[in-house]
Amino acid sequence: MTALMALLGVVVFVVGLLFSIAWHELGHLSWAKLFGIRVPQYMVGFGPTIWSRRKGDTEYGIKAIPLGGYIRMIGMFPPGADGRITARSTSPWRSMIEDAREASYEELKPGDETRLFYTRAPWKRVIVMFAGPFMNLILAFGLYLAVLMGFGQPAALPTIQSVQKCVVQAGQPTDSCAKDAPATPAALAGLRAGDTIVSFDGDRISSYDQLQQDIRKAPGRTVEIVVDRKGEQLTFHTELVTNKVSALDGRGNYIPGKTVDAGFLGIQPQTGVVQLGFGQSLDKMGDMGVTGVKSLLALPSKIPGLWDATFNGAPRAADSPVGVVGAARVGGEILNLDIPASQQVAIFVQLVAGFNLSLFLFNMLPLLPLDGGHIAGALWESLRRKAARVFRRPDPGPFDVAKLMPVAYVVAGVFVCFTLLVLLADVINPVKIS
Repeated sequence: MTALMALLGVVVFVVGLLFSIAWHELGHLSWAKLFGIRVPQYMVGFGPTIWSRRKGDTEYGIKAIPLGGYIRMIGMFPPGADGRITARSTSPWRSMIEDAREASYEELKPGDETRLFYTRAPWKRVIVMFAGPFMNLILAFGLYLAVLMGFGQPAALPTIQSVQKCVVQAGQPTDSCAKDAPATPAALAGLRAGDTIVSFDGDRISSYDQLQQDIRKAPGRTVEIVVDRKGEQLTFHTELVTNKVSALDGRGNYIPGKTVDAGFLGIQPQTGVVQLGFGQSLDKMGDMGVTGVKSLLALPSKIPGLWDATFNGAPRAADSPVGVVGAARVGGEILNLDIPASQQVAIFVQLVAGFNLSLFLFNMLPLLPLDGGHIAGALWESLRRKAARVFRRPDPGPFDVAKLMPVAYVVAGVFVCFTLLVLLADVINPVKIS
């Protein structure tokens, strides 16, 4: 049953992956057709075609390798000096440029002269290229909203799981006390496991994060604590002590290895599933977006750790980059977690949402062959033409993005190498969830 559930989890994730890719390419396709650009192909996947059907000008299909997708638009690059394809030379860089240019014209038909991608205004080309990543952003937003507001997410509650007997500093065991260790304020006050704190020092408590901040701000003070104990409200008074506790960042997350002196009560909270409001969900998604950008910028620094985890047997870091194979394995593990089915679904949805957010951020990098590279080219062309008008110079014409193809090949090569390293790491030393 375990293997069957793992396989089912992989299949569910792959379906979500294919939908995300198809959704991305649909954004490109819709706006390209709206602006009159001919699109010969709309494909989900790479490699051999396993199914296709032609409708109008476009062949729609599914390919064998579900690791991406594409639409093919004619006239992606402007013609060369000869009006179409520049004469060949022995330079390998020139060959790369002209191969790309030739491919963008190979399906040209009579009447297509007015349906070429490069002939559209720069702002239209920006919309066509941005539409794909934007579709992923929309999908990520909707899925995250469904998880946070619908399913909820695990969070600490202002209900006491346990009361620590003695004061210990952060990082030290809490299950044993030294002879001279003082009792915690919670133990001295008579708080018990199962008590829900409804008021702290006159402040009405709605979340554990709020309670934690109030406790930390009150070292050395005698505070009033109102709890709900089996339906009865009880009031306690105790003096908080100053203790070394784990430091928090601006989003309330613990900073590993860093401590601060703050107020200390001596309780461990229960964990439950909490549904967030719309505003709270937006704040949470904003934090996710910031974290996603930081993670993307930190990718180069993760390479040594990936290499060691793959070839030197080092532990795989929890924040290590994960590829499609690794994410699929995580999908397989989800259905074997000992948690309610609703939370299994929530984790699946959040996994697909995270994949879509990553697709958006990654594709917005201003590098060819990514969508962001074409967007940067169109914006540069617009800037050049506007500058020419301001200074009353001749129109410089379309910016020849094809000349950047050697750079695109280098970027693609780096991406391929990184993808292979992540793939090997996902197979040899995968990230696991608990």
